[in-house]
Parts: sequence; structure tokens; C-alpha cells
Amino acid sequence: MSEWTWEYEGYDPAAERLRESLCTLGNGYFATRGAMPECRTGLVHYPGTYVAGCYNRLESTVAGRRVVNEDMVNLPNWLPLRFRTRAGDGTWGPWLSPDARGTALLDHRQVLDLRRGLLIRTSRYRERTGRTLRVEQTRLVHMGDPHLAALRTVLTAEDWSGDVEVESALDGEVINANVHRYRALEQHHLTHVRTGVREPGTMWLHCRTSTSGIVIAMAARTVVVGASSPSSSQPRPERRRALHRLVVPMAPGRPVEVEKTVALHTSRDTAISEPLGAAVDRVTAAPDFPALLDAHTTAWRQLWRRADIDVPGQAGRVLRLHLFHVLQTLSPHTADLDVGVPARGLHGEAYRGHVFWDELFVLPYLNLHLPEVSRALLTYRHRRLGRACRAAAAIGRAGAMYPWQSGSDGREETQELHLNPRSGRWLPDNSRLQHHVGSAVAYNVWRYYEATGDTEFLYTKGAEMLLQIARFWVDSAVLDPATGRYRIRGVVGPDEYHDAYPGAARPGLDDNTYTNVTAAWVVARALELVGFLPVRLRHELFERVGLDGGELPKWEEVSRRLHVPYHQGVISQFEGYGELAELDWDAYRARYDSIRRLDRILEAEGDTVNRYKASKQADVLMLGYLFPPQELQGLFRRLGHRLDDEVWRRTVDYYLQRTSHGSTLSELVHGWVLARVRRADAWQYFHEALEADVTDIQGGTTGEGIHLGAMAGTLDLVQRCLTGLSARGDVLSLDPVPLPALSEYRVALGYRGHWGIGLRFHDGRMELAVPDSEESPLRVVLAGRAATVAPGETRTLRLPAN
Repeated sequence: MSEWTWEYEGYDPAAERLRESLCTLGNGYFATRGAMPECRTGLVHYPGTYVAGCYNRLESTVAGRRVVNEDMVNLPNWLPLRFRTRAGDGTWGPWLSPDARGTALLDHRQVLDLRRGLLIRTSRYRERTGRTLRVEQTRLVHMGDPHLAALRTVLTAEDWSGDVEVESALDGEVINANVHRYRALEQHHLTHVRTGVREPGTMWLHCRTSTSGIVIAMAARTVVVGASSPSSSQPRPERRRALHRLVVPMAPGRPVEVEKTVALHTSRDTAISEPLGAAVDRVTAAPDFPALLDAHTTAWRQLWRRADIDVPGQAGRVLRLHLFHVLQTLSPHTADLDVGVPARGLHGEAYRGHVFWDELFVLPYLNLHLPEVSRALLTYRHRRLGRACRAAAAIGRAGAMYPWQSGSDGREETQELHLNPRSGRWLPDNSRLQHHVGSAVAYNVWRYYEATGDTEFLYTKGAEMLLQIARFWVDSAVLDPATGRYRIRGVVGPDEYHDAYPGAARPGLDDNTYTNVTAAWVVARALELVGFLPVRLRHELFERVGLDGGELPKWEEVSRRLHVPYHQGVISQFEGYGELAELDWDAYRARYDSIRRLDRILEAEGDTVNRYKASKQADVLMLGYLFPPQELQGLFRRLGHRLDDEVWRRTVDYYLQRTSHGSTLSELVHGWVLARVRRADAWQYFHEALEADVTDIQGGTTGEGIHLGAMAGTLDLVQRCLTGLSARGDVLSLDPVPLPALSEYRVALGYRGHWGIGLRFHDGRMELAVPDSEESPLRVVLAGRAATVAPGETRTLRLPAN
């Protein structure tokens, strides 16, 4: 197994859903799960295809209540390609598949080629008649042309001669059924399915989503290439499927190659007249498989140049897999789309394809590699700023209140009820009170500007978002005359377990520290921006957002006087946290195989996690993820608190003992924080973050889609945490944190016009290479020591002793 491949030997039905997620191929526009083309959709296999931003809204009845959910739609399946052989008496045998009766799968191997963006599989089938058929397939979802995909199948009769029938299809008989716990919800999103044939040898499928009205069109061309020509070829339409059957003569040891090329368009696409015509035209004009493969691998080669990371050993292999899936979900093609960051990638249907706060973990990496993609993802938020302002107004607040879950139009998509699989009960979902998602949007705006220097975006779209989010926080803050502090009530923090006080009639908590501190940061950054905006642009900005300069003194006051609760010498997660009961962690670990979803366990027992000092994931400690130590101390100082190293260490230790790690983001954040606080323990958490998806540490969730934020976060942990990299103005600052398990690594990044900057850490040294260009020399500060590196120059600097 090489550093550029991910390989699976043998066929394991129980592991297929996981493998299909991890072997998904995509290009930012659409992605297809790594299911075997000859297998039927069912409990074992789920060949989903998803277009970024393609949503549909359906109404369901759950627990006697009418609920409406918007989902990322599982599109028609373009993969189907199956085969069977004809016996000597002229009868056809069964369609071959690893699940078919009477068929033996002698060998099976899957290889995900990360360097070239290919899924390669080799299988050998033996029928009851004793015939052995070898199948080799290479699949791609084109990174150069985002509307194309292709499948090359090579069939070899090992010890017999006769005919093979190949059936290629476009299947419109699909529903959203990837997530078992959603089975009570309406799943039929596609309607008006039509199929047809366009000569020569092209079939098509046309449909639309039932409520959002998005038109989807696919066209497929299936041909036999090489010496053998099909003795018959019968493309034909059916009601919800388009079929193309070919009968091919086989001779022992002589391979037959079948190429299937597919084009996909939707009515959301630009520069087309209509989707069906565009799909048929594109597949008709598409070159043969070798030419498609060449252009596809060229696109991947160029992409890896911009984004590769090099870490030795197994950690490096997993990191490259993570990067591969980030780039498949958010590629350069994303820059042309109106989409956000789907929390589970384009790899499955968990979380319904919604956009949460995961861009907080994704954009810091993209800013230094694909800043045009970061800008597009921020523009997705700006296009929905009006909806966020209306949401704030609906609850009597000024400014913008972004939704915890976003989809097509920026309304709040968080479900009203969620199912506890342990108890079978549908429960109220109060996670929409996580208003801190607005701070994540503002944070990403500011960090994007710092990394890129893109003042054009900051002074326009970025400023509008930043000021409206700041305005929301200022209007949400209520002065407590008894303490002289401003308080923000009725929210839920990143922990997510705690959504109400024990026995309270209404959901929400007071003064969640993460919420209050990040709100103070947002308001301070908004004031800073107003201060350095050119006068004309400031005047125009105030006019656009309807801001009266008379509001700003209160902004200053709120940014310095938001309440931060403490208890027992540590920072409290929220006001009253210290009064909750302690949980008997040892007893629950002994009773259950996993207590990651402690909230579900306690609810099934008739209890509630709201009673206990127990967190699903980092909450207070998220502050240590977002802000370097000096910046965090300055933020607390602005709020009137002294945050010294000892208080922060006590706080870290306190919450580490009370966290169940029910989110894949949890180990990532704790590893990041510990790298600065207790380095010896950081690797354990980083290692678990690396393994979260590849080993399905959450117990079945990865088969429903990868965890994109956690994957991108592990990349950023190397890029920014271990290097101590921060981008401020025209200076690249570095303050490395050496971990014994990761003492050697290399990252490439772009910064302020310099592309392909190489940072290599090894043997207590940092080697910095700046590619030749017309740019000015790069200014670098390494642990307080300044250096200048000219384009075309490589400098080696000794790291400070630790």
C-alpha cells in the first residue's frame, strides 16, 4: 500500500457502506459514492450521486406532527453496468454480482488512487458452470470538466469462449435512503422522470425535484472498443430507467473493453440553454476514455501542486486521504457555484447535506491554497445575509442571525424533532439556538482577509456581514445593573448536549462563554474595520446597512463588558454550569461499549444530560482552537479578565475529564489545544481525529457521509497548529510546536501573491523555499526572529529549543 493509494482486499458486505463513502469520487460540482456498478441498491450498497447545492423540501408526519425538511437530493444513478454470460444451450446465466446466488467471488480488490483521482477495482467471478470472468474497472468523476464522469470496464474470459451481455443503465428509480434513522421521513424527491434514446448509442434521463423544481438531466454513451464488436446493441427507454444492452463475443484470455461516459447537468448550471440538450451535447462531444483520463489526471496533478501535504508514515497517508476528500468536495469548480460547506461532504445524506459551522474548520486551510474557493463560500453566506437579517427581525433583534443549519435559501433548516435511536423517541431539537454560527461566519471573513489581503471583499460583502453580525450581538446583549455586565441569554453552545437548565420550561442557556467571548471578538473586529475603512467607503457601507454612527459607543461598551462566568477557579461553560451534578463516568464506561453519545444513553434511561457536567465536544476550549494564546489573553483582558497560563491549564484539564467526544470535531480541537498546553498528550487526540472516519470511530456514521470539518481540521492542525503559522498583513509568522510523533513534515501554501511556498520541518530546522516570481521578498517571523526570503531563495532556520 503506497502513500498515494487507499486499498481494500476482499469483499465484506458489513463494510461496504463505509468503503463506499471513503471511495467516493467527486469534483466539487458533483460526487458519486464508491458502490460497485453491478450491485443493486439495498442494505449493503448505496450508490448515491449528489450535485452541490441541489436541495428539495418535503413534508412528513412524525410523532403526530407535520414537519418539513430540506434535503440534498440523491440524483439518478449513472453507475449501473452489469454483465452475464450465455451458456452452451443458449440460455443466459444470472447477472453477476458478489451478492448473487450461484456466483462465487474468487478475488476482489479496490484501490482508491489519490494522486490521479481514480477508483480501480479488480474482481474474478466463477459461475456454477465453472466459467471464470475477470472484471477490471477504472472510474473517474472528471476534475477538468465538472459535468463528466466515465467508467471503463475490461472483461476477460479466463477459460472459456461465448457471449457476454452487458447492460448499461441510467436509473431514475432512486430515493433518499442512505440514513436509516430518517426512514420515517418522506424520501421521494424526484418526479416527472422521462427517458429516451439519441442516436448513435446515446441514452438519456430527465427529471426534476418535486418542490424546488430543479431540472436534472443525464446522458450516457456506452461503447465496446478494441477488437471485439458487439453482435447486438439495443439502447431503449423504460419508464424510469434508460437501458443499453450489448452482446459481446468473448474468447479465452482476450479482454473486451466497455466504455461508459456520462454527462450531468441541472437547471442551476450557467451557460446552457436547457439541461437535457446540454447533457446530450456534452456526452456526444466527449472524447474516448484515454483522452478523458489524460485530461482528468492533468487537472488533479495541478490541484495537488497547490494543496499537497507531506507527512511520513500512516499519519501522512490518512492526511492525504483527508485532503483528497476536501478537494473533491470543495474544488476550484466550487468558486463558480452558489454553495456552502456541506458538513458531510458530497458523500452521503447525513445531516441532509446541510451547511453548519464546519467552514470554521475548512476555510483556514483553503485560504492558503484555494482562496478563490474560500471567497465563493463566504459569498454563499453573503447572498443569504438578507434572510439572516429577517430572521433576527422576526425575534425582535437588529442585525443578522444566521441559521444553525442552512441549505438552499438561508432559512433555518434545523429539524424540529430528532430521533433517539436508543429509545425510539422523537425529541425536540433546540440546536437552532446555536447563534454562535454567526460568529463563525464573521471569523471566516476576517481570517480570509488576513490571509489574502482581499480588501475589495472585506470592504464590501465582508463588511456588510461583519457589521450586521456585530449588530445582532450588541442588540442581544442585555445590561445587568447588579454586575454592570452585559449578558446574552437563551442560547446553546458548541457542546450541544446542554440545551436547557434542569427542569426549565424553556430551552436555552445564559452566558455561554464561547458565545459571549466570540461575540466580543466580532464586535471588536467590526469596530476595527470601521476605523480603517476609507471615509467614502465607510459612508457608503453605513448607508447600505442602515447603520447610525451613534450606535458605535454602545458597541465599544458591549465588546468590553460581556459577562464571562467562572467557577472553582476555571472558566464556566455557561452561567450555572458549576451547579450541575457530577456524572459517574466510570460507571457509564463500564456499562456501555461507547458513551460518545451520552445524551442518547441518558435519555433512553429516562434521564437528561442537562443535569450533568458532561460535554459532547469542546465548548470553552474551542476558544483555544480559534485564537493563539496571546490573542486569547488579549481578548480576555479587553473583557476585564486575566487569563494566565495556569487558569487556562486548569480549564483544559477540567473539561477534558468531562467530555464524551460525541463529535469527530472533539478530538481535533482537544489535540490542537493540548499541543500548546500539554504536548505529551496531544498526539493521542490527534491520532483519534485522524482515525475517526477511516475506522468509523462513531460506529456507522461514516457510511452516511464523511466528516468534512474534522478532515480539513486535521490538515490545518499540521498547517497552522504545528507550525504556529499566523497570517498578519505582509508578514508570515511562525511559532512551531514540535510533537515527537510528527517531527518531520512539509507543507506547501500560497500567501499574498507567493504561490508554492514550501515549509519543511526536520531535525530541529525549518527550511523555507519561496518560488521564483516578480513578487516582493517574503517577510517571515520565526519565534520572534525576523527574516526576509527573496523569490527563488531557500533559507534554513534553526527552530528554538523547547
